Amino acid sequence: MSELPLSGKVAVVTGAGKRLGRSIALRLAAEGADVVVNYRNSKSEAEEVVGLISSTGRRAVAIQGDVAKRADVLAMFAEVEREFSRLDILVNNAGMFFAAKFEDLTEEQWDAILDTNLKSQFLCSQAAAPMLRRSGQGRIINLASLGGLLAWPAYTHYCVSKAGVIMLTRCLARALAPQITVNAIAPGTISFPGDRPEIAEDYIRRAPLGKTGGSQDIDSAVVFLAQSPFITGQVIVVDGGRALT
Repeated sequence: MSELPLSGKVAVVTGAGKRLGRSIALRLAAEGADVVVNYRNSKSEAEEVVGLISSTGRRAVAIQGDVAKRADVLAMFAEVEREFSRLDILVNNAGMFFAAKFEDLTEEQWDAILDTNLKSQFLCSQAAAPMLRRSGQGRIINLASLGGLLAWPAYTHYCVSKAGVIMLTRCLARALAPQITVNAIAPGTISFPGDRPEIAEDYIRRAPLGKTGGSQDIDSAVVFLAQSPFITGQVIVVDGGRALT
């Protein structure tokens, strides 16, 4: 029986209790990795993910922490060191998304989305870097967004945060080379069961492939980057061609 491609690796996935983070954590485990499931408020969901991963024979732990706060981030990676004594893959997935008319956007809303979407990736990458360097094959995979490439007036704060993720990715790719590769994935609209169908209608009309994506499309990009030793500083756009229109 051939060894799974990520066997022996340890991955941290932030915001892994729900939606994309959950799917990414499960897929990394399916490819052989042991997984740290970070969550802020979704304790029961994170514990469910841990249970599903553990049932496959992989190791998994759930660690609570607000990744926009340095103290929580440092505590989380200290626990990773204690539990696993190594780290190979960091997936900065934790994020926030909501609409706000620019004229009505509050300072609190601006700070909340920049902290959650961008500051958290800086803090986690900085804290994880020593362990990732020690791995010798460290991977940082940041979740950006099509919103970091296109201008959406009702989501100015969100677009700015994700554009920041793209530039952070490029800067870190140079700063952390050659021991660590740093790349980003920019999803378009990804549909989940229970999502309101009208959200996707305009997207489907505009995307050349005529459909939204599924979580498996993002999972596959994460696994690809987790295994790629010669790609760094890149943004993989997974959007059915929507950025072309």
